[in-house]
Amino acid sequence: MIRQVEFTLRPRRRGMHLVTDEIAAQLGELPETGLLHLFLQHTSAALTLNENADPDVRSDLDAVFDHLVREREPYYTHTLEGDDDMPAHAKSTLAGVSLTIPVTRHRLNLGTWQGVYLCEFRNGARGRHIVATLIG
Repeated sequence: MIRQVEFTLRPRRRGMHLVTDEIAAQLGELPETGLLHLFLQHTSAALTLNENADPDVRSDLDAVFDHLVREREPYYTHTLEGDDDMPAHAKSTLAGVSLTIPVTRHRLNLGTWQGVYLCEFRNGARGRHIVATLIG
């Protein structure tokens, strides 16, 4: 069985946001075993897995990305959409826009400390669109 669901995550400010529960709420019943593939339909945000307990991890990751990819670099030529736009594209490329998560016993088989993050790299982003494909 293959089932696909499309939905929009609520808008969030710039930063790293734990969205595991918001995504799970959109999926309905999960199969006994299978795979969940998540695809983010955007070029200035990303999806990743990381720690779901200590919020310091989220703020530290945000700082790491801002350190690695700075705004207003003189070599940027794609600058018409604001200082955060080109860095957001670069950060999205580094982090990626898709995840595959195993499904076991009707639930996402994440590690004890793992959660799904929406990495929002724009200052004024709208809701982000996800295509979730369940195989199983």
